Amino acid sequence: MATDLLSTLQIKNATAQGKSIRKLSDGDGLYLWVYADGTKYWRMRYWVGGKEKSLSLGVYPKIGLSAARARRAEMHKQLQDGLDPGIERKAEKVAAALNAANTFEAVGNEWYGKQVGSWAASHALDVKRRLERNIYPLIGSRPIADLNPPEILAAVRKIEARGATDLAHRVMGVVGQVLRYGIATGRGTRDHTADLRGALTPHVKENQAAVKDKALPKLLADISTYDLPPCEGDKQTRIALQLLALTFVRTSELIGATWDEFTLPENPSEGGMWIIPGTRMKAKKDHMVPLAPQAVALFQQLKVLAGDSDWILPGRNPAKPISNNTLLFALYRLGYRGKMTGHGFRAVASTALHESNKFESDWIERQLAHVPANQVAAAYNRAKYLSHRTEMMRWWADHLAANGLAVQNGLTGN
Repeated sequence: MATDLLSTLQIKNATAQGKSIRKLSDGDGLYLWVYADGTKYWRMRYWVGGKEKSLSLGVYPKIGLSAARARRAEMHKQLQDGLDPGIERKAEKVAAALNAANTFEAVGNEWYGKQVGSWAASHALDVKRRLERNIYPLIGSRPIADLNPPEILAAVRKIEARGATDLAHRVMGVVGQVLRYGIATGRGTRDHTADLRGALTPHVKENQAAVKDKALPKLLADISTYDLPPCEGDKQTRIALQLLALTFVRTSELIGATWDEFTLPENPSEGGMWIIPGTRMKAKKDHMVPLAPQAVALFQQLKVLAGDSDWILPGRNPAKPISNNTLLFALYRLGYRGKMTGHGFRAVASTALHESNKFESDWIERQLAHVPANQVAAAYNRAKYLSHRTEMMRWWADHLAANGLAVQNGLTGN
C-alpha cells in the first residue's frame, strides 16, 4: 500500500487555487476533492473487473483524515474478498431502510393506523399516549425482530415502578398486540409478552367509588347547591353532574356529546332522545338514551349556556369540551373525594333499578350499554326494549327528584 501523502494541516489549509475542483491524493485511491466554495469531500477510486468506479466517503471535517483512511481500508478489504464496495453500500442502505421501517415504533404506528378507525376517540388517545410516553422512548428504535423479553420487561417495569400497576398491565397488552401485528406482517418473530406472564406485580382492581342508596339524597342535594356558596362553582358543571345522575352514561360519553346527537322537544314533558354514535361508545355500537322531562329541561339550559358551541359542555375554549377531570374535581369540592366518582352514578342507578323489582335485568343492562360479549354486530338492535327503557328512565328521574334532585316547574333552580 502506498505511503499516505496528506496531513491534517494540508487538508485544513487546502484551497481550489482558482480551479472549480482540486483533487488531492492520499494514496491507494483516496482523494480529497476541494471545491472553489471551500467545501471538501472525500472520494475513493477503485477498480472492479478492470472498470474504474468511485464512491463518496463523506464531507470534511465531519469525516476527518483518520476516519477517511479507515474507510479506505474497509473498502480494500471488501475488494480483496471479491466484493464491490459500491454494491455493498447500496445493500447497506436498503438494509438500513428496512430496519427503519421495521422498528417497534414503525410497526406500532402502522398497527395503530389500522386500528384507530374502530376505536372511540378517548381509547385511541389512551393507546397513543401509552406507546409514545412509555414505550417508544425506550424500545421504539429497536428492530421488532430483535426485541427480547428482558428489554420489554425492563421498559414496562419503569411504569410499574411509578406505582401505576394497572397502566403497566395495559401497556404490556398493547405491546403484545404490536408484536403480533409484526408477526402477521412478516417483520416480527414472536410475541414475547406471552413469555412475560406473571412477571408484573398483579393489579388489584378497585371498584369506582359510589355512594350507597341511603346517601343519595344528600349527594343530590349537595350537587344542587354546587353553583351556590360555599362552592360557588359554575352552573354548567352542576347541570352536568345532575345529568350524569339522570342518564347514568359514562363521563366521557357526556363530555364528548355534541348537539347533533339530541332530539329535544320544546315541551320537556314530552321527553326526548339522545343517540350516542358507536364511534364514542365502549362497545362501538350506537346507544339510545331516552330522556325524561327533567333531563330535557337540563339539556335545554345547557343549550343556552353553550351558545354557538357544538359541544354540550364547552370548555374555556368553546371549540373544545371540558376536561375529563372537571366533573370529578367538582365532586371533590363537594366533599366526595374517595366517596363518589362520575362512574359511580352508573353503579347507583344499576343497584337502585335492580332492587326496585320493577324492571327486567335485560332492560337495565341494555340502558347501561352492557352489550353481551357474544352479541353479533348484525343482530344488535339499538332500540331493543326502547319503550320499556323509556318508562324506566322516567321512573328513575322521578325517583331522583323525590330524593333531592332540585326541580322547579320542570327546570332546575337558578
